[in-house]
Amino acid sequence: MSSVETDGSSVTYTSDRSGKPDLRLIHYNDVYHVEPGSAEPVGGAPRFQSVINHYRSHSSFDGQPTPLTFFSGDAFNPSLESTVTKGRHMVPFLNKAGTDVACVGNHDLDFGVAQFRHLRDQCQFPWLLANVLDPALGEGVPIGNCEKTCMLTSSNGIKVGVIGLGEREWLGTINSLPPDLIYKSASKTAIELVPRLREQGAELIVAVTHQREPNDYKLAQNIPHGLIDIILGGHDHFYGHAFLNGVHVLRSGTDFKQLSYIEAFRKTDGQGWDFNIVRRDMVRSIPEEPSAVALVSKLTSSLKAKLDKPIGYTVRPLDGRFSTVRAGESNLGNFACDLMRFYYRADCAMMAGGTIRGDQIYPPGVLRLRDILNCFPFEDPVVLLRLKGKALFDALENGVSQLPALEGRFTQVSNISFSFNPSAPPGSRINWAKIGGRDIQFEESYTLATRGYMARGKDGFASLLVESEGGEVEELVDEESGTLISTLMRQYFLSLKVMGRWQNLGKSMTRHWADVQKNMSANGWLKPPSALSSPDAEKVPTRLQRPPLNRKTHYYYGRFAEAQAAINEGQEPDIEESMDSDSDSDPDILVSPRPLTNYVTRPARSAEEEENLLRLARWATRRWMRRTGISSAMDEADQNDNSPYTPQWTPGIAPRLEGRIVIETNA
Repeated sequence: MSSVETDGSSVTYTSDRSGKPDLRLIHYNDVYHVEPGSAEPVGGAPRFQSVINHYRSHSSFDGQPTPLTFFSGDAFNPSLESTVTKGRHMVPFLNKAGTDVACVGNHDLDFGVAQFRHLRDQCQFPWLLANVLDPALGEGVPIGNCEKTCMLTSSNGIKVGVIGLGEREWLGTINSLPPDLIYKSASKTAIELVPRLREQGAELIVAVTHQREPNDYKLAQNIPHGLIDIILGGHDHFYGHAFLNGVHVLRSGTDFKQLSYIEAFRKTDGQGWDFNIVRRDMVRSIPEEPSAVALVSKLTSSLKAKLDKPIGYTVRPLDGRFSTVRAGESNLGNFACDLMRFYYRADCAMMAGGTIRGDQIYPPGVLRLRDILNCFPFEDPVVLLRLKGKALFDALENGVSQLPALEGRFTQVSNISFSFNPSAPPGSRINWAKIGGRDIQFEESYTLATRGYMARGKDGFASLLVESEGGEVEELVDEESGTLISTLMRQYFLSLKVMGRWQNLGKSMTRHWADVQKNMSANGWLKPPSALSSPDAEKVPTRLQRPPLNRKTHYYYGRFAEAQAAINEGQEPDIEESMDSDSDSDPDILVSPRPLTNYVTRPARSAEEEENLLRLARWATRRWMRRTGISSAMDEADQNDNSPYTPQWTPGIAPRLEGRIVIETNA
């Protein structure tokens, strides 16, 4: 036997049936990272694909029906790749796995319903969600025009009815959902729709779900016996199986590290099905599938280019040095914590200084995507907690407890101010602490936006430990439903780029980010765009650097022919297109809804060349304006805060120190 057949294989459930099965199924859920990890099972899309191919084409399965493959949601976010691609990178991996049907997961909607629909249309299988309805689309129409059910037909002619179901809890955690959604009970929806699948000839009924294990158990217990044969769940990131009320409830791990292989046999009396379930772990000894390796390589090489894209602008230096963020107030820490607070509409925010990993001062000028991801690389999302003032106070005490050692637990804060004495004994160093200018009331409840890492009690933050981890703190938005700090920052800069108008993400996203911008502006974080045009170093070339060709057929160089036609006619292109964009004008990493022909490749300038050109452009413009006697926005910036003017395409951020953290050794 080959290693693919035996490695990482274990029996989850057996019915003691053997021989040729009537149906074969494959199930997986919650996949994010396409590259392998370091600990077993290492996972990775290439090893996952090898196991999929084994079950589809190995000679030991000759004469058996082709497997039907089910996916239970969460692929398009969160990951480092998704912060760049907005989920596009995952489409070919889902297709390559031979997925036959999927249930919508909460993170599949993180970039808005419009982006989800764009991604779904590129998938070679249907996405289901029967019990979340959008009245704006019509009566009884699911969100994003998803299907409620579908019928699959096995290669041997057996019909399999599938229904997609989600839970209420994760709907309240997604900012980009349409308004006025209608949630219907999963069990009641199944009772209503499954009989129709039976009437259409379905012999086996599968529920693909994206909800926590207890809600899958509740679904199994609240439906009539025999209504559903097997529930294939997602949302939890572990492998689990149970048999309740005659229904198998299965979830198959996470992150291309596990899958379930299922053999289904008709019962001898013709009433129902027997199942053999095998768990497959993607261990290192499983060989990687070559074409999947090539796909991963293509993705990672494309990411390198996209990481150099400018996403925003700062008019003040951003201090991310360890010596600052782990010992005192940082303007970068203030900015990040304020953004966390406004995003979650929390009373306050707190972030361990060790979250900021850049260990450098980011100078005034262009901020690139790699700056954000290098500075905030951690993949635990921001969570929202409700806790007592005493727990908050204790968390602040923990933050200063290890000084003068530069420990990562030192806290950066928003809407919190406190004073501490580093010479006092650990545990009694806080002199005073306030929220919103008022002394913290120990018995009063507050909402806190913080990292999931801290909510798990790490780095000594035991007072923030949430109930699900054995603590006492209520978790309003958990890690599964939270958003990465790097994603928050990227989306904020994108919202600045269009001045609060999310052109592709719907009205609710516009309202949300307009509120965030309003709050950040009230804090003085924004500096208006310059009245001057952008320096040449920041502009998209307006002319193609090649001789014109006489052609009857017009080719275009970007995604949209209209934009290229404007360039050909000598019009100024929209400077926003040089930014990291939510449109589809970004170079394809994977798939395109229509053919794209690119005949010109121009080598990108290095970051050092860009900065040199930017400095030269500033110097030349300033010199010219002074000689002509015209007041320069750059001069005003130099006089006011020694920071450069901002380019035309975006307001610049200008976070400052505000005295949130005060050192008082003799208090």
